Amino acid sequence: MTPADSNAVVPQHVAIIMDGNGRWARQRSKARISGHRAGVTALRNIVEHAARRGVGALTVFAFSSENWRRPGTEVKLLMELFMKALGQEVAHLHANGVQLQFIGDRGAFSRDLREAITTAEQRTERNDGLRLVVAANYGGQWDIVDAARRLAEAVQRGELSVDAIDEDTFGRALALADTPRPDLFIRTGGEQRISNFLLWQLAYTELYFTDCLWPDFDASAFDAALDWYAGRERRFGGIDEQLAR
Repeated sequence: MTPADSNAVVPQHVAIIMDGNGRWARQRSKARISGHRAGVTALRNIVEHAARRGVGALTVFAFSSENWRRPGTEVKLLMELFMKALGQEVAHLHANGVQLQFIGDRGAFSRDLREAITTAEQRTERNDGLRLVVAANYGGQWDIVDAARRLAEAVQRGELSVDAIDEDTFGRALALADTPRPDLFIRTGGEQRISNFLLWQLAYTELYFTDCLWPDFDASAFDAALDWYAGRERRFGGIDEQLAR
């Protein structure tokens, strides 16, 4: 299957855990931050290729709520890299029609980083190309608890009835409320778990795991994941015979 294959089944929303930056650096006897820098380059390439393949939305796990447990020096360098990447990449993304969105609890970030995030979102909000969603200081459990809290507050204010809360209502209170649920989840680096990422949204997502370390995950590796996805039968709880109708 190639990007020009008009019969290809392309997922409209792909979610990725970009794992393996540290191991990539260690294999090359480099500092861990060099792996994260290489990971930024890999993300730039995958964003461009996903747009060419016709993917509508790409959600990437950039920094989890658990990543604060890493050594303070690494966290500091990651925040500096995050800030630098925003400064360097937003103009390029904007020029290519990419809409940039961030999900997660921004309260723990510095004021400068929060302002840079808001500026990036505002600059690209009218773009109609690929939607790039960056999950930063995000956790699936946090997302669910935050939604439950806000719905409870709406009930307390008399704006919402308890009986009106169903799966659709709850889904609209989550961080990705205005984006279709992911069709395909990719995790690089060899681990086979979702690590508190989009717990609600991944309920019926196809899960693809690869040993490829994130800095080495290129266009051909992405195409391999899309080829695998194209061969899946998505039944959503139904049976084969229902799909044939």
